Amino acid sequence: MPLTLPPLNALKAFEAAARCNSFVLAAQELGVSPAAVSQLVRKLERHLGKTLFTRFNNRIILTDAGKAVFAGVTPAFAEIAD
Repeated sequence: MPLTLPPLNALKAFEAAARCNSFVLAAQELGVSPAAVSQLVRKLERHLGKTLFTRFNNRIILTDAGKAVFAGVTPAFAEIAD
């Protein structure tokens, strides 16, 4: 059975947004617009079938599902970087 991976750019956008606690700061880090970060996170949410952030006006808060994904993605990215 083939491995179905989430989109890498969406994972990068999610990780940056979760770490920065902001789509705006994540966008600055990644060199894209905040709207692009938001779209990529929504794409990842659709792929996973889970809501990763609760959105309040211009604030984002990780959901429990988001915390679980972040806990897995962060060490994976660190390992790849090493």
